Amino acid sequence: MAYNLKGRNFLTLKDFTQKEIKFLLDLSIKLKKDKYAGISSKNLEGKNIALIFEKPSTRTRAAFVVAAVDEGAHPEYLGKNDIQLGKKETVKDTARVLGRMFDGIEFRGFKHETVEILAEYAGVPVWNGLTDKYHPTQVLADFMTVLEERGFLKGIKFAYVGDGRNNMANSLMIGAAKMGMDFRIVSPVSLFPEKELVKESEEFAKDSGAKITITSNVEQGVIGADVIYTDVWASMGEEDKIPERIALLKPYKVTQKLIEMTDNDDVIFLHCLPSFHNNETELAKKFPEICEVEEAVFEGKHSRVFDEAENRVHTIKAVMVATLGK
Repeated sequence: MAYNLKGRNFLTLKDFTQKEIKFLLDLSIKLKKDKYAGISSKNLEGKNIALIFEKPSTRTRAAFVVAAVDEGAHPEYLGKNDIQLGKKETVKDTARVLGRMFDGIEFRGFKHETVEILAEYAGVPVWNGLTDKYHPTQVLADFMTVLEERGFLKGIKFAYVGDGRNNMANSLMIGAAKMGMDFRIVSPVSLFPEKELVKESEEFAKDSGAKITITSNVEQGVIGADVIYTDVWASMGEEDKIPERIALLKPYKVTQKLIEMTDNDDVIFLHCLPSFHNNETELAKKFPEICEVEEAVFEGKHSRVFDEAENRVHTIKAVMVATLGK
């Protein structure tokens, strides 16, 4: 069944029902099949898309550009040094200017308040490419990957291991609560998610039949898991906290031993990327213990991280087509 999401913003999955999220996932799968078959409906033909990036990105930028071009739109990259957002011009004023020139706006940056102001004043659909609180387009790609592997979401045992109060943990918890999953955050107590957000997610879970567990016990958190998920231990802008995060999160590193703790040989490993899984990057050379996942897991039979990365294109395309397409 199709749902009319025309003109809607996409800031957090809190704003969408289970049926609307399912519609976006179904549309993502259809658009992926169409792309593989060489079919394009050019649903965004004649549209101009502004891509505002306070934070650099590989997957989010590439996915929005490819998705827009595939559907016939023109994407315009606006980096932090390209426009006056929040510097010589208020976010409110920038929103009203860009809303007069573009048909849709993507924002990837720091404060969630920024994307909320853009959405309030732009007058066109605004899509959250990442903020310090939420990363909803990533969650759609994660759930699409689980659907491709398992065929369903309801009842899936999904364990997020690591920093339990970052934007990925927040967004996955909301999405899992909406979709009726058995969701666990496995992290140190000091990195548990905000209590208010847990309460909100538990309310969503009442409607969907989801289960939410927050625990510091790794073995308890991952037993029976269908999905193990992790993220980097220090987000962009938190580099000064790396030594303390390493000390805090070393017990939560995704190792082959942790995978075996699930007692599920079909468990899949997911990661939003970029990932520290070996010592080949500059930062990992400086901090050899920064790796949140073992190379053997990242490159092993359980890993679906590159399927997941590709699915950013198809899910972002679905969001734009559903909210802006013809």
